[in-house]
Amino acid sequence: MILVIDDDVAVRTSLQLLLRSEGYAVSGADAPEEALRIIRDDAPELIILDLNFSISTTGEEGMALLGDIKKLNAGIPIILITGWGSIALAVQGMKLGANDFINKPWDNGHLLQSVKTLLDLREEKAVNRTRKQLDKEYNFKHIIGEDPQMLHILETIGRVAGTDASILIMGESGTGKELIAEAVHQNSLRRNKPFIKVNLGGISTSLFESEMFGHIRGAFTDARFDRAGRFELANKGTIFLDEIGDLDAGSQVKLLRVLQDRTYEVLGSSRTKTVDVRVVCATNKNLSSMANNGTFREDLLYRINLITVTLPALRERPTDIPLLVEFFMNNLKQIYNRPELSVSKSAMKWLQQLPLPGNIRQLKNLVERSILVSKKNVLEIDDFRSQLELSPQKAGDTKWPGVGTVTLEEMEIEMIKRAMAFHKNKVSKAAPALGLTRSALYRRLEKFEIPYDEAED
Repeated sequence: MILVIDDDVAVRTSLQLLLRSEGYAVSGADAPEEALRIIRDDAPELIILDLNFSISTTGEEGMALLGDIKKLNAGIPIILITGWGSIALAVQGMKLGANDFINKPWDNGHLLQSVKTLLDLREEKAVNRTRKQLDKEYNFKHIIGEDPQMLHILETIGRVAGTDASILIMGESGTGKELIAEAVHQNSLRRNKPFIKVNLGGISTSLFESEMFGHIRGAFTDARFDRAGRFELANKGTIFLDEIGDLDAGSQVKLLRVLQDRTYEVLGSSRTKTVDVRVVCATNKNLSSMANNGTFREDLLYRINLITVTLPALRERPTDIPLLVEFFMNNLKQIYNRPELSVSKSAMKWLQQLPLPGNIRQLKNLVERSILVSKKNVLEIDDFRSQLELSPQKAGDTKWPGVGTVTLEEMEIEMIKRAMAFHKNKVSKAAPALGLTRSALYRRLEKFEIPYDEAED
């Protein structure tokens, strides 16, 4: 049963009719005393609470009721109903334990989506499972790891993937945040819809609206054609907002608007568009600290982190390093046509003791450099140590180009071309060889305009 608490009979009746039309059992209360009695007697599964109970708009009465509800039953999910003018009040309510907040006037679809998400999350219970058990139920084939921390994370994302809960993925650079985001999408009900990745750190403030919401021809000087924004491209699917901690204050406000109301305006047009999208964000920054010092909006933080996943650094899960090394080696054996390649036991133990500040990305680069330089089939400690300690000045002596001679993008393009040529244009084989998902490789092929024959795949 869902309990709607609001002293406005029109609002209360409207919400009750909406929820009943979707098959939910609903009760209503117009005063705190009645609401608490229903909670004690009937234990509702979810509560929708309007913070402004009386003529006063301070929200004090609603906030006090929120506190009483949490004391009575801390496990009941609560959705706050608020207006844009009282967003600060909603943030205060989130700090007290509310799970979500919806703006007035609300969008029925958005509200129902929030209700379903919170009810689904409440029903899902964590179960400690082995990696084999998880792989039977979910699609995690591109994520390497059996460390207990990673199994807990996979269990979590598996449970929440089927909901529309917003997810914030935190962790150091190179820990695999994009792979986790793709795993959320691949295990969701939106898996057959677009997965759109946006590197917010790479979008300038002046281009933010055009990139995210699109523009029409003539919207600005260089706008020669209409262009769809990232949110439009992600409609019905998932949008992955990487490096969200790098957003400036102005862009944070614009992003919050579309996440709040699921509406936006194309640059140069006054027509409002709606979007149905699952939001997954990632950052290597401490957003809570940024919110405390005023560099990241609290209301945006609460909007994006219904579920928070913190990825451990690779040094915190050393037992996964041999699994990752073997995975990289198997891919590189094919790319470089060296089927006899292996790593000695002593070298593997040595790799497990490295701090690896660059995490998985650094380990992958270290393994590949060592394979390129060494002529031996069994790599030893010295083979890896020489590449780990390699200075930029010595880099020119290896097969790698000198620093400044090519860009990282040019290197990426070359590696993709080599993998595609080796695997005779078969994306299904080239993608794992590059450590990418098929969808990630398709995006890069289109981005870099690398030709491929779809019929061959």
